[in-house]
Amino acid sequence: MTISCFAALSPKSELQPYEYKEPALQPHELLIEITHCGLCHSDIHLIDNDWNKSVYPLVPGHEIVGHIVKTGSSVSHLKVGERVGVSWQHGSCLNCDYCLEGNENICLQKTMTCVGRFGGFATKMVADSRFAFPIPKEIDSSLAAPLLCAGAAVFTPMIHSHIQGRHAIGVIGIGGLGHLGLQYAKALGCTVVAITRRKNKQKEAEGFGADEVICIENPGDVEKTTGKLDLILSTAPSAQDWVKVLSLLKQNGTLCFIGKPVEAVKVPAGLLTSSQKKITGSTVAPRWIMREMFRFSQRHGILPQIEQMPMKEINRAIGRLKKGDVRFRFVLTN
Repeated sequence: MTISCFAALSPKSELQPYEYKEPALQPHELLIEITHCGLCHSDIHLIDNDWNKSVYPLVPGHEIVGHIVKTGSSVSHLKVGERVGVSWQHGSCLNCDYCLEGNENICLQKTMTCVGRFGGFATKMVADSRFAFPIPKEIDSSLAAPLLCAGAAVFTPMIHSHIQGRHAIGVIGIGGLGHLGLQYAKALGCTVVAITRRKNKQKEAEGFGADEVICIENPGDVEKTTGKLDLILSTAPSAQDWVKVLSLLKQNGTLCFIGKPVEAVKVPAGLLTSSQKKITGSTVAPRWIMREMFRFSQRHGILPQIEQMPMKEINRAIGRLKKGDVRFRFVLTN
């Protein structure tokens, strides 16, 4: 048996039809028939080998939804026919202090879905059952796919920061990550501020839950928001005036990077020491937060705005994503 997929055969190349032999399952593994897979900027970074970790042929895709068609001998918590999702993280050691504390997302031996193994732009894939997540029946597969990466990415720092309704949250970047961040913050009962460089997405941001939209390059907007925010999520790769951004935080406030800025972040240390402000980062969600993210999304009706395309049009979708021509996530379908 073979698995059909789309693979990059070299850095920066278009994806080509490719086949590989269906591997034998290890005791803890699943074979998943894929119905939907989201397209993320991280897939493009892998295709282009921007992180110097790609292995070719490379099959991207890490927002994967499908049905289990085969289980390994030790899998008892998931059944054939069940619908599950697989995200960026493929596995971890499950024995170190990080894993035992529920932080397997930062395990030093963690493995990634598309690094050294084949991902979700395919008809099927093999996954570790311990990192496959049942999806609430109320959430359509096409909408569940982006939640596995984009949704979990913005939800995780809110949980780690113990965000409650009394808090105010700012979100930089109203794109694939940011439009979900606004929704989660609103559902938590927070005051929500969308932070942009241009207000061309104001109506969209307000539709996703923003109470206010401010332009970081407008002195008046910065002044009225100074010292008002408990947490700022930076979801965009674009460079910002980080001194201005930090000025928006309250004492003890936190700036959390989810999207990686294209340039080094430089700020005077005094801005942090005098007010105990913090700069931190967030990676993929640990499993317990992933499960809570799906429960929370189902309960509050939080869903991504997507555009669906057939898997065979993957290169067209990648081309449009590179141009920013999507509102707000592509989902590829088999």
